[in-house]
Amino acid sequence: MKALSAYFRKAASLSADEVKQFMKEREPDEYNLIDVRELKEYKSRHIPGAQLMPVGQIDERAHEIDPGKPTLVY
Repeated sequence: MKALSAYFRKAASLSADEVKQFMKEREPDEYNLIDVRELKEYKSRHIPGAQLMPVGQIDERAHEIDPGKPTLVY
């Protein structure tokens, strides 16, 4: 298993408007969209196409994130 740091690089935080623009300019398969909330929160409302990966599961599921693509986490 790769170290968790292999999947993430430091990046500046983006505003909601910047994220919307980023997503608008790209196809969904060009980036990873990760929702780190719990299942109940995800079911109540989430961004279409987001992959649920609760923060407590990231260590064991990081291999599911494509390190070659930008990753948006919320």
